[in-house]
Amino acid sequence: MKIAVFSTKPYDRHALEQANREHGHELTFFESRLTPATAALARGFDAICPFVNDDLSEPVIDLLADAGVRLLTLRSAGYNHVDLRAAARRGLTVAHVPAYSPHAVAEHAMGMILTLNRKFHRAYARVREGNFALEGLLGFDIYRKTMGVVGTGQIGAAFCQIALGFGCRVLAYDLYPNSALQAAGVEYADLNAVLSRTDIIALHVPLTPQTRHMIDAESIARMKPGVMLINTSRGALVDTPAVIAGLKSGQIGALGLDVYEEEADLFFEDLSSTVIQDDVFARLLTFPNVLVTGHQGFFTKEALERIAGTTLTNATAYLTGSDQIQKVPLERIQFEE
Repeated sequence: MKIAVFSTKPYDRHALEQANREHGHELTFFESRLTPATAALARGFDAICPFVNDDLSEPVIDLLADAGVRLLTLRSAGYNHVDLRAAARRGLTVAHVPAYSPHAVAEHAMGMILTLNRKFHRAYARVREGNFALEGLLGFDIYRKTMGVVGTGQIGAAFCQIALGFGCRVLAYDLYPNSALQAAGVEYADLNAVLSRTDIIALHVPLTPQTRHMIDAESIARMKPGVMLINTSRGALVDTPAVIAGLKSGQIGALGLDVYEEEADLFFEDLSSTVIQDDVFARLLTFPNVLVTGHQGFFTKEALERIAGTTLTNATAYLTGSDQIQKVPLERIQFEE
């Protein structure tokens, strides 16, 4: 199968070429993002392999279908960037990687909590300048704090286990409580209780119309003063201007973001020699109690290997008609109506 890979970085190419030894697909790598302007590059390909910030809106879907593309094999778990209704209308199959390494993202989330709490990032910079003063680096014991976990799918469940290992009380919200987590000591409550009764809140839910801006001015007002908020899921779960207002008032005591609602023009690129034009993002970077990483929560050796392997297995399964293909469920189309 001829596959066009968009938004390719050297690590993507290496992982996909290694995995392709078992599949034998014809891979062509493009560094450019998939947009209406670059969709023409897909002409002559059976499938495309996009990443999280590629544009798969209805106009692009139509361009891809007109170019002869039959399969979208995403190298991500999330598919909120895909117009599923348009894909179904044009007869395109959409496959994804439902589980690559939940531990990678969960561990990154806990790493952000530890860094924000004990100010590792600030201490590192100080020590390199010969400043060994401790003023401004005061943290708190995570032990016995109440950790709020919104979403206990595979990543959220892995995060709960880590939090339990730190001796935290874990209060979680999910539409479908996990009995194994309950047996391990996780308590489930409604969303309002999780937001209002916890010291640290970690978001691990997918982006849907129902979860978009679930963290807004109203929900922030219900949180404990000085709460720590962590988002390693999808940027649009958070209303960024509302979070900035919460930081300014002190309602939010610390913020960790591995994702950002308008990240498509920022993340995965080296912009160190340019002026960032996003004023909201630039404002976030001025706070000493904010930690931003560039969507690297997934970025481990094991996760890259599994993403590449599943992505190409999906292509092979589509080609052979195997039920191993990890299709995006069509029920999502009805869910979003």
